[in-house]
Amino acid sequence: MNTGVAAPAPTGSLSPGVRAITLDGGDGVALSALIAEPEGTPRATVVAVHGGGMRAGYFDGQSHPDVSLLTLGARLGYTVIAVDRPGYGLSARQLPQGQTLSGQAMSMRTALAGILGGRPTGAGLFLLAHSYGGKLALTCAADPLGVPLLGLDISGCGHRYAVDPADLPDSHRHGHWTRNWGRLRFYPPHTFRNSAPLIAPMPSLDWAEAVRWPQYFDELAARVRVPVRLTFAEYEKWWRHDPESIADLTARLTSAPRVTVDRLDEAGHNISLGWAARTYHLRALAFLEECVAAADQGMSTGST
Repeated sequence: MNTGVAAPAPTGSLSPGVRAITLDGGDGVALSALIAEPEGTPRATVVAVHGGGMRAGYFDGQSHPDVSLLTLGARLGYTVIAVDRPGYGLSARQLPQGQTLSGQAMSMRTALAGILGGRPTGAGLFLLAHSYGGKLALTCAADPLGVPLLGLDISGCGHRYAVDPADLPDSHRHGHWTRNWGRLRFYPPHTFRNSAPLIAPMPSLDWAEAVRWPQYFDELAARVRVPVRLTFAEYEKWWRHDPESIADLTARLTSAPRVTVDRLDEAGHNISLGWAARTYHLRALAFLEECVAAADQGMSTGST
């Protein structure tokens, strides 16, 4: 982790205790990020990965104190680092087209290795990802290359689209408003005004990779060997999440020791900016605790 070089101040406000840092993505790529840390040694370290057309501030919503994952996680004893994916934030000028998923995974693994070597991480690293970030989290877990992960918690990402691929968001448009947000009542007042600084152009490679995601998922799913939790909002419109689709999705994660699927009522696709954010974040952190316990049990069993 590169904490000696200050990251450029992000547009918009940050919650108390949240600050901007930079991470080393390798090959000269610097990734901007936000971090919130607890007092003392963290229980574990959550690395949060945003979706397409958003930035790391998605996990530090400013419309209500209960929305920010970073402040909640730090308050409960975790270090939380929200990373701007390659092609966003600090790296956008260097990578105007972004990177392929495999390229992003390499950059993310380098950043994760730097986190492991740069500060106390507690029980280990846990990826919490939204939408396109879920694709990256699964890709990282399929080929960890020496970066151990406790588990994955992914919202708003499936394996079969509920829309025609030609209707997916690209660098010129962020998709249909109701598919991204759902109902107005799902969000605190001023959410859309306060979220304007979080919106970023979607790199062209993001869109190109999104189109082929169903095939890519089928190729990598069996290589994911950590616990996985998936959450679909009640008003999720981008992904198929009917019982048959969920059964097919989970059946492909054959090497994951545990796969769970949760539903979140009264929520749209952008869960972490809505009133349901606190519920989702608490459930995700509870799943992290279960992953920590499982890892501890596995180490204990292996040592006897």
